[in-house]
Amino acid sequence: MEVSPGLPPDLWDRMAAYLRGLDRSLGARPRAVLVISGHWEMEHPTVNTGAQPPLLFDYYGFPAHTYQLTYPAHGSPAVAARVRAVLAAAGIDSQEEGNRGLDHGVFVPFKLIYPDADVPMVQLSLNRNLDAATHLEIGRALSPLREEGVLIVGSGMSYHNLRDFYSADPRAVSAAEQFDLWLNAAATHPDTAERDSRLRGWMSAAGARSCHPRPEHLLPLMVAAGAAGSDIGKRAFHDRLLGKPVAGFRFG
Repeated sequence: MEVSPGLPPDLWDRMAAYLRGLDRSLGARPRAVLVISGHWEMEHPTVNTGAQPPLLFDYYGFPAHTYQLTYPAHGSPAVAARVRAVLAAAGIDSQEEGNRGLDHGVFVPFKLIYPDADVPMVQLSLNRNLDAATHLEIGRALSPLREEGVLIVGSGMSYHNLRDFYSADPRAVSAAEQFDLWLNAAATHPDTAERDSRLRGWMSAAGARSCHPRPEHLLPLMVAAGAAGSDIGKRAFHDRLLGKPVAGFRFG
């Protein structure tokens, strides 16, 4: 999509370059990707089991061509079943959904990461309780999948206040900067127990509620951090969008 008039023409260029470089940075192709997107909430963690999932255009008011995008990635019922198995082994109830399409938290970034749609995609919902501790626990349950060739991706955003995104109000910018500093220190803390403790208490961080009036775009990071085990987090991406810092993190 073209950048809207009046906005910097290179607004998304660095993020796009980061996403395009992820495949090469991994060193080896995963056998499948498990994506936790900020755009799907269910009463219990729910796994998309479809073998050929369609796309879910879960956005409104965008140019017509953005509703004609394609991303013909296959699903993996076997990986989906394994996701449910590891959740059950950890005492976490889950459900499955075979008809839902992949939402734009999946197909938009992965059109850049794997443009040929040649890696199976499985999506897992958030728990509707939107509780940080719950999502860290879900991540811990999913951790064995990493040793089975499954790449676990939390697709959200470190800053997600759409009301203030286009605002140059110094208070909004200051809050975004404060939370960015806190989140980097928390996600990359060398003591993983301390990392989890800080992430559980994210709401008390400076600028937190200004950056995330609702936490659904931050919680995918909690799942990834929970799955990390003893791997220390690294900030793999950092940029400013309209004055607001945004970051991406990697574990392992």
